[in-house]
Amino acid sequence: MRVTRIIADLPVADVEAAKGFYTGFLGLSTEEFDLGWVARLTSPETGAHLQLVSRDASAPVNPLISALTDDVDVAYAEALERGYEIVHPLTDEPWGPRRFFVRAPDGTVINVVGHRD
Repeated sequence: MRVTRIIADLPVADVEAAKGFYTGFLGLSTEEFDLGWVARLTSPETGAHLQLVSRDASAPVNPLISALTDDVDVAYAEALERGYEIVHPLTDEPWGPRRFFVRAPDGTVINVVGHRD
């Protein structure tokens, strides 16, 4: 698998309520997207970014990081081959990405995601 970017998924009780701190204090002023339950904030100066997540819309747990890859199908096959626990199956989500969740041996849940062209 080739990872092209990793984004921290910060669990928050309320995405809207949390935005003020991360935009006002940390300067993450660009909102790349906001689905209500997840929003990605980015610094236009540095490119630093963070996703605020209250509850995942379709998976049973929230991930701690999102690993973007150029071929999510290959990543899924590799995770299965290695015997890793799949927490959320490979899914074409209605909001755009194709993704699955895998549990690392240390227990961390990772959202492995690709985008349809």
